[in-house]
Amino acid sequence: MATLSAVTQPHLLAAIAEYDDRGKDAFIGVYGLQAAPTESLVHEGRSYDAAAIVGVAHRFATGRVAMTEELGKQADAVTALLRKHGFEVAAPRAAASRTRTPAARTAAGARAPRTTRTTTTRSRTAEEKPAAICPTCFTQLPATGVCDTCA
Repeated sequence: MATLSAVTQPHLLAAIAEYDDRGKDAFIGVYGLQAAPTESLVHEGRSYDAAAIVGVAHRFATGRVAMTEELGKQADAVTALLRKHGFEVAAPRAAASRTRTPAARTAAGARAPRTTRTTTTRSRTAEEKPAAICPTCFTQLPATGVCDTCA
Protein backbone atom coordinates (compact mmCIF):
# COMPACT_ATOMS: atom_id res chain seq x y z
CA MET A 1 0.00 0.00 0.00
CA ALA A 2 1.43 3.38 -1.02
CA THR A 3 2.04 5.92 1.71
CA LEU A 4 1.16 9.31 0.30
CA SER A 5 2.44 11.42 3.19
CA ALA A 6 5.81 11.97 1.47
CA VAL A 7 4.21 13.51 -1.63
CA THR A 8 4.42 17.33 -1.67
CA GLN A 9 3.25 20.02 -4.05
CA PRO A 10 6.63 20.22 -5.87
CA HIS A 11 6.44 16.46 -6.52
CA LEU A 12 2.94 16.88 -7.96
CA LEU A 13 4.03 19.82 -10.13
CA ALA A 14 7.00 17.81 -11.45
CA ALA A 15 4.65 14.96 -12.37
CA ILE A 16 2.29 17.40 -14.13
CA ALA A 17 5.22 18.88 -16.08
CA GLU A 18 6.32 15.40 -17.18
CA TYR A 19 2.71 14.55 -18.16
CA ASP A 20 2.64 17.71 -20.31
CA ASP A 21 5.98 16.86 -21.92
CA ARG A 22 5.19 13.23 -22.73
CA GLY A 23 1.47 13.38 -23.37
CA LYS A 24 -1.11 11.20 -21.61
CA ASP A 25 -0.55 7.89 -23.39
CA ALA A 26 3.26 7.99 -23.23
CA PHE A 27 3.20 9.16 -19.60
CA ILE A 28 0.94 6.32 -18.52
CA GLY A 29 2.79 3.79 -20.69
CA VAL A 30 6.30 4.65 -19.49
CA TYR A 31 5.36 3.99 -15.88
CA GLY A 32 3.18 0.95 -16.59
CA LEU A 33 0.07 2.66 -15.23
CA GLN A 34 -3.50 2.25 -16.40
CA ALA A 35 -5.84 5.06 -17.30
CA ALA A 36 -8.13 5.38 -14.30
CA PRO A 37 -11.78 6.45 -14.56
CA THR A 38 -11.43 8.28 -11.25
CA GLU A 39 -11.43 11.99 -10.58
CA SER A 40 -9.47 14.37 -12.75
CA LEU A 41 -6.88 16.79 -11.48
CA VAL A 42 -7.45 20.26 -12.95
CA HIS A 43 -4.40 22.52 -13.09
CA GLU A 44 -4.17 25.77 -15.07
CA GLY A 45 -7.25 24.87 -17.09
CA ARG A 46 -5.98 21.43 -18.13
CA SER A 47 -7.31 18.09 -16.96
CA TYR A 48 -5.03 15.25 -15.86
CA ASP A 49 -5.49 11.65 -14.70
CA ALA A 50 -5.33 12.21 -10.92
CA ALA A 51 -4.20 8.68 -10.03
CA ALA A 52 -1.39 8.74 -12.63
CA ILE A 53 -0.14 12.14 -11.44
CA VAL A 54 -0.14 11.05 -7.79
CA GLY A 55 1.52 7.73 -8.69
CA VAL A 56 4.42 9.44 -10.45
CA ALA A 57 4.63 12.16 -7.78
CA HIS A 58 5.03 9.29 -5.32
CA ARG A 59 8.00 8.15 -7.41
CA PHE A 60 9.57 11.60 -7.18
CA ALA A 61 9.05 11.54 -3.41
CA THR A 62 10.10 7.98 -2.60
CA GLY A 63 11.72 6.47 -5.69
CA ARG A 64 8.84 4.02 -6.28
CA VAL A 65 5.83 4.54 -8.54
CA ALA A 66 2.52 4.00 -6.75
CA MET A 67 0.56 1.85 -9.18
CA THR A 68 -2.99 2.62 -10.28
CA GLU A 69 -4.35 -0.46 -8.49
CA GLU A 70 -2.89 0.73 -5.17
CA LEU A 71 -4.25 4.23 -5.59
CA GLY A 72 -7.67 2.96 -6.67
CA LYS A 73 -8.09 1.52 -3.18
CA GLN A 74 -7.14 4.91 -1.74
CA ALA A 75 -9.27 7.17 -3.96
CA ASP A 76 -10.38 9.33 -1.03
CA ALA A 77 -6.77 9.72 0.12
CA VAL A 78 -5.69 10.75 -3.40
CA THR A 79 -8.44 13.37 -3.57
CA ALA A 80 -7.63 14.64 -0.06
CA LEU A 81 -3.91 14.87 -0.92
CA LEU A 82 -4.54 16.88 -4.07
CA ARG A 83 -6.94 19.27 -2.33
CA LYS A 84 -4.53 19.65 0.60
CA HIS A 85 -1.88 20.90 -1.81
CA GLY A 86 -4.25 23.38 -3.47
CA PHE A 87 -5.28 21.47 -6.58
CA GLU A 88 -8.80 21.27 -7.96
CA VAL A 89 -10.28 17.79 -8.28
CA ALA A 90 -13.20 17.26 -10.67
CA ALA A 91 -15.54 14.30 -11.03
CA PRO A 92 -15.21 12.19 -14.18
CA ARG A 93 -16.95 13.76 -17.19
CA ALA A 94 -19.37 10.90 -17.73
CA ALA A 95 -20.54 11.01 -14.12
CA ALA A 96 -20.69 14.80 -14.12
CA SER A 97 -22.89 14.92 -17.23
CA ARG A 98 -25.22 12.23 -15.84
CA THR A 99 -25.74 14.12 -12.58
CA ARG A 100 -26.82 17.32 -14.27
CA THR A 101 -30.51 17.98 -13.72
CA PRO A 102 -32.93 19.05 -16.47
CA ALA A 103 -33.33 22.41 -14.70
CA ALA A 104 -29.58 22.92 -14.80
CA ARG A 105 -29.57 22.14 -18.52
CA THR A 106 -32.26 24.73 -19.26
CA ALA A 107 -30.62 27.27 -16.96
CA ALA A 108 -27.43 26.87 -18.94
CA GLY A 109 -29.30 28.07 -22.03
CA ALA A 110 -28.87 27.05 -25.62
CA ARG A 111 -25.70 25.49 -26.84
CA ALA A 112 -22.99 27.85 -27.92
CA PRO A 113 -22.13 27.61 -31.59
CA ARG A 114 -19.14 25.44 -32.39
CA THR A 115 -15.99 27.31 -33.16
CA THR A 116 -13.28 26.11 -35.45
CA ARG A 117 -10.12 25.16 -33.62
CA THR A 118 -6.72 25.15 -35.10
CA THR A 119 -4.83 22.12 -34.00
CA THR A 120 -1.11 21.82 -33.74
CA THR A 121 0.63 18.51 -34.02
CA ARG A 122 2.97 17.76 -31.17
CA SER A 123 5.85 15.57 -32.03
CA ARG A 124 6.05 12.57 -29.76
CA THR A 125 9.38 11.69 -28.32
CA ALA A 126 10.53 8.11 -28.37
CA GLU A 127 9.45 6.25 -25.26
CA GLU A 128 12.14 6.55 -22.66
CA LYS A 129 12.88 4.58 -19.57
CA PRO A 130 12.46 6.51 -16.33
CA ALA A 131 15.70 8.16 -15.26
CA ALA A 132 17.84 6.26 -12.76
CA ILE A 133 17.63 7.74 -9.27
CA CYS A 134 20.27 7.53 -6.54
CA PRO A 135 18.77 5.50 -3.66
CA THR A 136 20.66 7.60 -1.11
CA CYS A 137 20.08 11.23 -2.10
CA PHE A 138 17.26 10.78 -4.68
CA THR A 139 18.97 12.78 -7.42
CA GLN A 140 19.05 11.71 -11.03
CA LEU A 141 22.13 9.66 -11.83
CA PRO A 142 24.43 10.69 -14.68
CA ALA A 143 25.06 8.40 -17.64
CA THR A 144 27.89 6.70 -15.73
CA GLY A 145 25.39 5.37 -13.18
CA VAL A 146 27.51 6.65 -10.28
CA CYS A 147 26.09 9.45 -8.15
CA ASP A 148 28.25 12.59 -8.26
CA THR A 149 27.05 13.62 -4.81
CA CYS A 150 27.33 10.33 -2.93
CA ALA A 151 30.28 8.73 -4.75
